[in-house]
Amino acid sequence: MTTPRPAAPSPTDALPGGLGRRFSWRGRQIAWTAFGDGPPLVFCHGTPWSSWLWAPYARALSAQFTVHLWDMPGYGASSMLPEHDVDLGVQGEAFAALLAHWGDGWGEAPHVVAHDYGGAVSLRAALLHDARYASLCLVDVVALRPWGSPFFRLVRDHAPVFGRLPPAVHRGALEAYVGTASHRGLRDDELEALVVPWLGDAGQAAFYRQIAQADERYTAELEPLLGDLDVPTRVLWGEQDTWIPADRAGRLSAALGHAEARLIPDAGHLIQLDAPVALATELRGWLAEVGAGRR
Repeated sequence: MTTPRPAAPSPTDALPGGLGRRFSWRGRQIAWTAFGDGPPLVFCHGTPWSSWLWAPYARALSAQFTVHLWDMPGYGASSMLPEHDVDLGVQGEAFAALLAHWGDGWGEAPHVVAHDYGGAVSLRAALLHDARYASLCLVDVVALRPWGSPFFRLVRDHAPVFGRLPPAVHRGALEAYVGTASHRGLRDDELEALVVPWLGDAGQAAFYRQIAQADERYTAELEPLLGDLDVPTRVLWGEQDTWIPADRAGRLSAALGHAEARLIPDAGHLIQLDAPVALATELRGWLAEVGAGRR
């Protein structure tokens, strides 16, 4: 007998009220939510992820912060229209616009925690689009060349072919790819939550589109500017990250010039799932160090 798959969870199920709010930007609908009490704290996800990865951390910190989660255009619960570019240049501009929209009611700069692509997105927003942060925590981020796994590069070079894969083959390839981001291995429910946004006609096309538009020129633009970042910054990295090796933590720290790098053992690229206690401890410690929290 074949064991039935678990019901596909929504990436927004773990969030109070889901990602029920929308920000309209250049024809895109950016899904977001905010909850809690205290100074603003914004989480940025990467690829091929969504805000679902940060939801437990947002809930845990919502007693001290007004936490904000959002899905990048082309990801998760945000719009995935084929005519819209989703490259890192677009995402950096989108984040800066979203922060300006939120900031009308803040009166203070937010603390930002970013993972994977979210690192380049948050850095571009700050260094190229005048976004201001109270602090920045970079977790296993895309920031320095080279980046992208062998599978990622293969798909990028042949995206139209992969976009035509039969749905079952696409799902198998997607699950295998996502699984390699975890050091400890993913539970069935975790894997399902991570892949479900990329299923169906729109999701499958969006998955290969965002890889096809990946271009290292967007991080090449950042590299000579990293030393100009003038906010308190911490770099965290999974010691067993095979997607973006842990040596990048030291390189990034050196390029920033003022950011301490810390490695988290027994954690791969999906550090949120591999080492949740260690990551939560590091985040709380960092935010306390920069004097953040409910006042």
